[in-house]
Amino acid sequence: MNVEINNLTRRKIDEKFLTGVAKKVLKGENRREDISIVFVGEKRMSELNKKYRHQDKVTDVLSFGEGLNEIVICLAVIKTKKELVKVLIHGVLHVLGYEHSKIMQGKEQKWQNHT
Repeated sequence: MNVEINNLTRRKIDEKFLTGVAKKVLKGENRREDISIVFVGEKRMSELNKKYRHQDKVTDVLSFGEGLNEIVICLAVIKTKKELVKVLIHGVLHVLGYEHSKIMQGKEQKWQNHT
C-alpha cells in the first residue's frame, strides 16, 4: 500500500498526516491499493470537473478508481483541516468502490472520528 502526494499548489500541506489518514482508511477497510492524491487550484479542478462530470464549476474533490486510484483535491475551496480530512476520506472511499449511500456515510463518519 503506497500513498503518493503531489501538491501542485503553493499552499503548504502536512503530507505525513494526510498520508497517515489515507493509509488508516485503506488498512481499516482491509485494502492494499496504491493511491495518488493530487492537490490542484480552482482552474484545474474546474477543467477536470467539466471534462469528467460535465459540470462547469469548481468542486472540492474528484475520485478516479478502476485502476487509476487517484484523488484530486482543490485546496482553494477547503477552509479547515477538518474539512480537508473529510474530503480525503470521501475520496479514498470512492476509490475503493463505494458510492454515495448510507453505508458510505457511516464509513465516512467512522473514519473522521478516528483521525
